[in-house]
Amino acid sequence: MAQLSDDCFAFGGPMMAVDEAVAIIASRLRAVAETETVGLTEADGRILAVDVAAPLPLPPFMNSAVDGYAVPAGDLPRDRERPFPIGGRVQAGAAAPALRPGHAVRIFTGAPMPAGTDTVFMQEDVRIDDTGRVVLPPGLKAGANVRPAGEDIPQGHVALKAGRRLRPQDVAVAAAFGLTMLDVVRRLRVGVFSTGDELTSPGAERAEAQLFDSNRFMLMAMLRRLGCEVGDLGILRDEKSALARALKVAAARHDLILTTGGVSTGEEDHVRTAVESVGSLVLWRMAIKPGRPVAMGIIDGTPLIGLPGNPVASFVTFVHVVRPAVLALSGATPAPLLPMPVRAAFGYKKKLGRREYVRASLREAADGTLEAVKFAREGAGLLSSLVDTDGLIELGESIVRVEPGDQVGFLGYAELL
Repeated sequence: MAQLSDDCFAFGGPMMAVDEAVAIIASRLRAVAETETVGLTEADGRILAVDVAAPLPLPPFMNSAVDGYAVPAGDLPRDRERPFPIGGRVQAGAAAPALRPGHAVRIFTGAPMPAGTDTVFMQEDVRIDDTGRVVLPPGLKAGANVRPAGEDIPQGHVALKAGRRLRPQDVAVAAAFGLTMLDVVRRLRVGVFSTGDELTSPGAERAEAQLFDSNRFMLMAMLRRLGCEVGDLGILRDEKSALARALKVAAARHDLILTTGGVSTGEEDHVRTAVESVGSLVLWRMAIKPGRPVAMGIIDGTPLIGLPGNPVASFVTFVHVVRPAVLALSGATPAPLLPMPVRAAFGYKKKLGRREYVRASLREAADGTLEAVKFAREGAGLLSSLVDTDGLIELGESIVRVEPGDQVGFLGYAELL
């Protein structure tokens, strides 16, 4: 189980900047140690546990990059075209014929180069004369249109490093090496629950003053996209002792506990006090909007992150707090989010010293520039603002105002997970 020392987040100050919190998470959390071996078809999205060095060069043999005719560099025509008898034919997957002196070999893309040849003329650059010989023009450089062995990846090169979150192209590299299995970090076990007497689960009976719980399902989906094994702990009611017991049990079974709701300062927000009764609370406010009430704590060595109850605040703080925590606990190489520069098609004011995220859609302006259009309404409880937009505009702590035409940073939802 991933462990966290009791002083992991021990520092002063009533509020913490986002980057400071993320840096502490990334540097102090200890990754899970257990690994497992999976087949290539199951490797996408997993965290590689061991470096993968090339067991053979890619490509493994010198081959033709085009359809054409192969010759030795010493036979290249210099000043005028020259006819060559065609001494054989080789296609992809076939063994190359022996080269006959003074001959050219008909060759196809991907076929192995016959021994002694190192240059290929493209078939559209040559002609066949009346005697059936291929006429090669002058001017081609030695080594043209050939893929040397190891041109892509040399043998022994570490092509995939431990900590990489595997993508389809990474799986392709492993397959090109002839590998069938990869060692990966076991999936992180994350327990998720919502808090609040005002919530009921979809499919259950809803009282007039209740809402169907949406945050829990959003967060579980986001965790699964990060490759986690998710435990649905349901809805815990606003009662401190019951919360404390549930947290204690969850800490023994998971690498991370994720909660939503109950972390503010209201009389019925009991997550903070429940954490303090069975562990230690080390952070509960961040300089971020939406999402200021974010709790971070430790229960029996297991980290807990408590997110706000408003869905947009929960989404934003997941991206910027939970995501780096999951990557750190999984042993993944840090993957900072890099906003794409776009032009603002809106005006906005914000407070100095606080990072804010504005929901926006992209459109192409008349001059071809991408513009960000702010969602028409405010409010951290508007799920429609996440559904009907393309991503988030990130406004750093030093920004106090955005004017139409300013360059701003855009984070697309597709890149966030």
